[in-house]
Amino acid sequence: MVYLEQYMNKLKRRKEMNNEELEKKLGISFSDKSLIIKALTHRSYLNENRDKDLQNNERLEFLGDAVLELIISFKLFEKYPDKPEGELTGIRSALVRTESLAQQSRDLEVGKHLLMSRGEEDSGGRDKDYLLANTYEAILGAIYLDSGYESCRTFVENTLLKKVDEIVDNELFIDPKTKVQELIQAKYKVTPTYQIVKEEGPDHEKYFTVVLKVNKKKLSEGYGASKQKAEEDAAQKAVKLLEES
Repeated sequence: MVYLEQYMNKLKRRKEMNNEELEKKLGISFSDKSLIIKALTHRSYLNENRDKDLQNNERLEFLGDAVLELIISFKLFEKYPDKPEGELTGIRSALVRTESLAQQSRDLEVGKHLLMSRGEEDSGGRDKDYLLANTYEAILGAIYLDSGYESCRTFVENTLLKKVDEIVDNELFIDPKTKVQELIQAKYKVTPTYQIVKEEGPDHEKYFTVVLKVNKKKLSEGYGASKQKAEEDAAQKAVKLLEES
C-alpha cells in the first residue's frame, strides 16, 4: 500500500508540473517552467501542500495587470486616432473586465490546469470568473518575466484583442450601468437598485456578489473583485436580458 501511494503521488506531481498542453494553447514555450507553474497556483493550494516549494500567483497577477493595461492602452491609442479619451477608456474597460478575461481563460482551457485546494475545486473554482480572470493576468506576468514585452503583446493580440472590433461595432464599451438604467427607466419607469448579497475571501482578495433589482425583484446577478465590478457585471447581464426580451 505504501509503495502504491508513493507511486500515485508521483504521478500526481508529474501531472501538476507538466503544462505542455497549455503552453501550446498559449502559443508560448516557457524557458523557465517554474513561472507557468506559479501563474497557475492559487493560494488555496499551498494551504494543503505546505511541503512543496511553491508560491501563489498573486504577485504575477499584479505584474500582469499593469502589463495588460499598457498593451491595451497603446493598441487602442494606435487603432483609433480620432476617438476621445473617454471612449478609449470605456473600450479598455470592456476588454479587461472580469467576465471578459475569464472567458478568455476558458477559451484557453486554463481552468483544468489550475492548482487549487480540494475545497476550492469542489466549490467550482476551476470555472469561477474572478479566479480565471486573475489567472489570465498572472500568465501574462509570467510571460513578461520569461520572454519580455513583445511576447506579451503578441499573446494579448492573439487572444483578448480579437474582441475589440465586436466591442466597438456594437458599442459594448458604453458604461453598462448607464445603459441598463436608461433601458429600465424606459421600460419600467423606475431606477434599478443594487444589493450586495455575498462577500467572499480575505480582505486582500475579496469577491463580491451583487443583485440588480427592479421594483424589488431580482433581474440579474453579478460578480467581481470589487463592488463596482460586481455591479457592472450585473448591469451588463441585465442589458443582455432586456435587449433579448
